[in-house]
Amino acid sequence: MRKFTEMNGVVAPMDRANVDTDMIIPKQFLKSIKRTGFGKNLFDELRYLDEGKPDQSCEGRPINEDFVLNQARYAGSSVLLARQNFGCGSSREHAPWALEDFGFRVIIAPSFADIFFNNCFKNGLLPIVLDEAIVDRLFSDVAQTEGYSLGVDLIKQQVTTPNGDSFRFDVDTFRKHCLVNGLDDIGVTLEDASAIKSYEERRRKSAPWLFASSNA
Repeated sequence: MRKFTEMNGVVAPMDRANVDTDMIIPKQFLKSIKRTGFGKNLFDELRYLDEGKPDQSCEGRPINEDFVLNQARYAGSSVLLARQNFGCGSSREHAPWALEDFGFRVIIAPSFADIFFNNCFKNGLLPIVLDEAIVDRLFSDVAQTEGYSLGVDLIKQQVTTPNGDSFRFDVDTFRKHCLVNGLDDIGVTLEDASAIKSYEERRRKSAPWLFASSNA
């Protein structure tokens, strides 16, 4: 998992509430358990005017020019600004995979669905909860300024606007540790690899019958 400490990125606004995981990555594309390759179908039903099919090339598909991610001003965006209850619906981990694969590192919203919120941290995304009034202001600023970007500092736990205003956000200490150090669940376990190995060696000596090979 990629480490996250701080970044400055262009903001793309997703101005709708209750965006569910099927909208983020439609069910027909959940054919793989790899974490890559889902970005091309992120928000597929909104980005394209035809029905997306598994293994279909996106080149040549008719695009919805009104959709935010198809607009040149938001090209290369790495911060997604969203509304209430972002990521509701199913528990599919493919949703944060698709967002990360597309290029997003940060999602800012007044609230998130719990499972999606947890999955983001496990897959290198930083979900930030800010007060709804602040989010409203950011939506207004993004609409008025092309190339609008935000600075995000996980160490200081703050979001900074181009004019220098900053907003502090809360983050669980353990989740912060994992993101800063690029640790997913497996990485966290491997931090204790030496202790695990020592335990196994002691266990092998104290209960050798558990490790004896069977001839049956």
